[in-house]
Amino acid sequence: MSTASVAAQKAAPLEESIEVLMHRLGKNAKSAGQVLSVASSDAKNKALRTCANQLRSATVAIIDANQKDLAWSKGKGLTKAMLDRLMLNDERIEAMAKGLEDIAELADPVGQVMDAWERPNGLKISRVRVPLGVIGVIYESRPNVTADAGGLCLKSGNAVILRGGSESLHSSMAIADCLHAGLKDANLPEDCIQLVPTRDRAAVGEMLRMTDFIDVIVPRGGKSLIERIDSESKIPLFRHLEGVCHTYVHADADIETARKVLLNAKMRRTGICGATETLLIDQNIAEKFLPSTVDDLVKAECEIRGDAAAQKIDARIKPATEDDWYAEYLDAIISVRIIGGLDEAIDHITRYGSEHTDSIITENANAAEEFLNRVGSAIVMVNASTQFADGGEFGMGAEIGISTGKMHARGPVGVEQLTTYKYKVVGTGQCRP
Repeated sequence: MSTASVAAQKAAPLEESIEVLMHRLGKNAKSAGQVLSVASSDAKNKALRTCANQLRSATVAIIDANQKDLAWSKGKGLTKAMLDRLMLNDERIEAMAKGLEDIAELADPVGQVMDAWERPNGLKISRVRVPLGVIGVIYESRPNVTADAGGLCLKSGNAVILRGGSESLHSSMAIADCLHAGLKDANLPEDCIQLVPTRDRAAVGEMLRMTDFIDVIVPRGGKSLIERIDSESKIPLFRHLEGVCHTYVHADADIETARKVLLNAKMRRTGICGATETLLIDQNIAEKFLPSTVDDLVKAECEIRGDAAAQKIDARIKPATEDDWYAEYLDAIISVRIIGGLDEAIDHITRYGSEHTDSIITENANAAEEFLNRVGSAIVMVNASTQFADGGEFGMGAEIGISTGKMHARGPVGVEQLTTYKYKVVGTGQCRP
């Protein structure tokens, strides 16, 4: 049976209740995770490489499935940015396959000795990386998350339950079939990676209550989804909040560098969480920098909204409201503010940002160091596009998300961040006095 026909069969109406379905997935994941947690690196890497080859072989079937999702989503009125995130083509499928191969090349974190020491009484103690267990991933639009999350969880020894967005159901199922083929080829349980086969929103609510089966939830999506998961989940979260990312053009910035970086940071892909949404410009460089940058953005068909000072410099800038400073547009829109210096820039980022990714453009080493130290975001950059906020670009192979929380994992969540640790204690018969 072809990948497309398997996906269609799985997308058929459910014959069991959502509660029964989700608990079955949970039990299967728990069982499969016990096998995967002690699987060899060779077996996991073989599965990943086969998954990659299967994706390439199934490119036509995956694109056919994706076309069904695009047609369904257009009927639901999805924005242009959301449709871009949903769309798959040869290049994006190849990127998924290459990402899985990159994950296979990474060192296996499971079993790594993080530290070891011996006590005066002869006890030998070591702290060793182990999988988290079962991970639940809830995401919208982007079907590539199916491959990225599945591959990262596989490498780190975790079973995973994937609940993709309703708009990407057929695409995600076709991708999941390729992942299952890789697991089967490596003699690993196919239930190590499971996709929730329904658009029913009740599945999310049930998933968030499955404390007996799921150890951590990773949400990826818009503000409303994150807020719902944050309020309803009984399971710990890796919080992936919205990406209200800033690029600050400092008084000592090189104009051409700043233009190039800003245009990439905003317009390379507007629908990703690392896209710059607000441009901050030092008042001492604004007259030189802003008109040419507005030229660049207008040519790229980007709408510009700014404060009174920015509008005074360039009449093409529309008025910004207070809501614009908080906005994650995920579209070809940017807000612009003229500020009085480094302190004011950091104050703006602290007040309006989401602690995701923020960048300064400057040739002043002291200003760069102060920005790096004082901005409290998960990723802070100097003279680089915020669109580098990506696990693959960090050398992690891929990412399961960008964690903006401060507990356990922060920034790109890769294979190491999907592990915890335990202590191994070896003695020779010691008894505590």
